[in-house]
Amino acid sequence: MASTTPFLTAVAGRRSMYALSKESSVSNDRILEIVNHALKHAPSPFNVRSARCIVLFGEEHNKLWQNAYQVTEQATPQAIGILGPKIKGFEAAYGTCMFFDDSEAYNDLTPRFAALSKNYPEWEEHSNGMHQFIVWTALEAEGLGCNLQHYQPSITPYVTKTYDVPASWSLKCQMVFGKPTASAGDAKPKTHLEKALRVYGA
Repeated sequence: MASTTPFLTAVAGRRSMYALSKESSVSNDRILEIVNHALKHAPSPFNVRSARCIVLFGEEHNKLWQNAYQVTEQATPQAIGILGPKIKGFEAAYGTCMFFDDSEAYNDLTPRFAALSKNYPEWEEHSNGMHQFIVWTALEAEGLGCNLQHYQPSITPYVTKTYDVPASWSLKCQMVFGKPTASAGDAKPKTHLEKALRVYGA
């Protein structure tokens, strides 16, 4: 059996990186290949494949975070002193991958699953999170730094209008990526692990 060590090493190496530049250690095609890999292979309830992604490079990436700055300044001017520099930092990165869930995908499920429909939102959140984790970990393994942001619903009208996003797509998060210009610093202590795992019957 093939060793899982490279995978576990990549998992352990994934960190939130905020000091990012408009450079990339890999091509745009490679970034898109990674996103497509997650869309194809991440677990999905009933294989419904409801996750959707929009990847922004160059000026499209810049305009997204310029809009985020504007709407944040308008909605919470008292917080722009703190949030403004952070948003400017996101704009200074190379690109953004936005993750969505498409509720219409569940319409393709057979009627026999109707009784389970109340669970779809929770299962979708699980699946979308796994998509995000795969992309984040894979990009980091390629030498890129990432951080995960949640500026919806503030930026949702801009995203919907600019990229002709269907009404059935729900924006979940924005993953900012770029070449790191500084280390992530010392890893935070992993607390409460002694309570995290229980084993019976071994």
